[in-house]
Amino acid sequence: MHSEVLVIGGGPAGAAAAHWLARSGHSVTLVEKKEYPREKTCGDGLTPRAIAQLLDMGFDFEVPTFHRITGLRSYAGDDLMLELEWPQHSRFPSWGGVIRRKDLDEQVAALATAQGVTVLEKTEAKPVIDAGRLVAVELAKGGAIERLEPRVVVIADGSMNRFGRELGSSRRKDYPMGLAARGYYASPRSADPFLESQLDIRDATGASMPGYGWIFPLGDGTVNVGVGLLSTFKRWKHVNTTTMMNDYVRSAPDYWALDETSKLSNPAGGKLTMSFSKGPLVGPNWITVGDAAGAINPWNGEGISYAYETGRIAAEIVGDALGARDLSLLARYPVRLEDEYGLYYKMARIFVKLIGNPAVMRSLAHIGLRNRPLMEWTLKVMSNLLDEDEKGLGEQAYRMLAAMVRPLPVA
Repeated sequence: MHSEVLVIGGGPAGAAAAHWLARSGHSVTLVEKKEYPREKTCGDGLTPRAIAQLLDMGFDFEVPTFHRITGLRSYAGDDLMLELEWPQHSRFPSWGGVIRRKDLDEQVAALATAQGVTVLEKTEAKPVIDAGRLVAVELAKGGAIERLEPRVVVIADGSMNRFGRELGSSRRKDYPMGLAARGYYASPRSADPFLESQLDIRDATGASMPGYGWIFPLGDGTVNVGVGLLSTFKRWKHVNTTTMMNDYVRSAPDYWALDETSKLSNPAGGKLTMSFSKGPLVGPNWITVGDAAGAINPWNGEGISYAYETGRIAAEIVGDALGARDLSLLARYPVRLEDEYGLYYKMARIFVKLIGNPAVMRSLAHIGLRNRPLMEWTLKVMSNLLDEDEKGLGEQAYRMLAAMVRPLPVA
């Protein structure tokens, strides 16, 4: 193989980068350690930002594994509930969806293959480093090892980032990290058109727990149920997400019919690297995308949209560098990410420090769900769906939210 570009990892970020590079005329090989379809721990939810990227890639939304979603239903305890439809936007559609990652990733990889990408499954990549520089990549499959020397390597190996770590990638400890777990349940409400979130979750004694819970309907008789919390909660390392999940399932609305008899899988979880906490993002001949770059949105824990977007941005930067025969142009990538996400993620980092306190989170949820206009703005801000002419107002909405929680005790 003599591909110009080698992409390490066949998830959303890697497949998107490969797709757009091949679509621009570059020869690309995509390496995936496992075999499609493979299970991935994920909430399986797609916001309008993710839908927009999939539309551009030609994804078939008529497949039976895709369930269309019109908005978000939020609860704060048992007494407050608000349903909000996705906002109208000049760039993004006003609908989202839910689809299992194993189905989503397989289909997007097929879209990349259709553009001419060579996809190698059950293949493990290892960097060959000389004097601190990536000089080649060894691909191991079935006992055979092949050495490749691509012009550029796109690192999309997920939050574990094993390939990237050997090139010096590390996480900023002062940036927030998430912790989440999810499982699947059978449910008579599986065709519900709303994502559901619980912003004030309680344990078996009725005491508040840090974080939030979700139920995402899949439209096939099942739902994805999960819980998440942020590292800004001081005792987050001591939280047992399995216990947290069980407590949330026990308190979920009766219409979901969640219990041990409807449970289809045990909770599976992991850490969420957020706010571009990983770095460096580029090297002399490599570039990092998606979870490997810590691209997850701290406002809501969403990662798929930003995996697709960073994969596409990286493909553009890499394409320009290859076209100009000047790999120093890869250095434009962090600048582009800062322009695109810098202020938004900075606001998020400040805000998640506040809501890391369960009392603040609970108070904000109860105040917000009594104010529909405020929650409409909150949905836009947290989902990164402000229109261009609303960005200034979005900053005002953020300051209003911050002012609401500032007087509350922060422990």
